[in-house]
Amino acid sequence: DQESERRQKEFQERTDLFIKALDVDELLAQLLVTEGFSEIEEVAMVEIGEITNISGFDDDTAQEIQARANDYLEKENLMLEEKRKDLGVKDDILDIEELNMKMIIKLGENDVKSLEDFAYCSTDDLIGWNEYIDGEKKHEEGILEAFDLGEDFANELIMKARKMIGIIVEEEVLDDSVEEEVLDDSKEEN
Repeated sequence: DQESERRQKEFQERTDLFIKALDVDELLAQLLVTEGFSEIEEVAMVEIGEITNISGFDDDTAQEIQARANDYLEKENLMLEEKRKDLGVKDDILDIEELNMKMIIKLGENDVKSLEDFAYCSTDDLIGWNEYIDGEKKHEEGILEAFDLGEDFANELIMKARKMIGIIVEEEVLDDSVEEEVLDDSKEEN
C-alpha cells in the first residue's frame, strides 16, 4: 500500500510539473509521464521521434512541446544564474561541467562558493553520513545528497577540483596508485 501510494504521489508530481512547465493539459502531461518522462530536460533533449511515438502526439505537437520545454529550461537557467550571482558563487566553479546549476546553487547556499571551496569538501560533505549518538544512528545530510551523486562520483568531482586548483598533481595520483599496487603485491607474496 505504501509503495502504491508513493508511486501515485510521484506520478502526480511529475504530471503537475509538466502541466506547469509545458503549459499542457493533464491528459498530455499524464501521457508523457506514462511513457517514462520524469524531467523537463528529458523532453527537451530527446529525439523528436520518441515524442511522436506516443499515442496522440503528431509532429507538430511534439515539436511544440519540445520548444516549450526548451523555453522553460532557458528561463529557469536565467533565474538560476541570477541566483548564483546573488549568492556570490564565483565563475570558476562552473568549470566542473558535471555540476548543474541547481547543484551549484545548493553549494552556494551552503557556503561553497568557489572551486577552491569545493576542492576542500569531503565526500561526506557532499553525500552525507551516518553517525551514532548515544547508541542511536543519526543521519547528517550532505549538501548534494538530494542529487544522488554516489560516493565514487562525489570523490571524482572533488579530485577533479583539487587537480584544477593544483592541490594534486596528476603525477602524484599516478605515483600513489603505483605505490598501492606495490603494497598490494607485497601483501599477496607474504
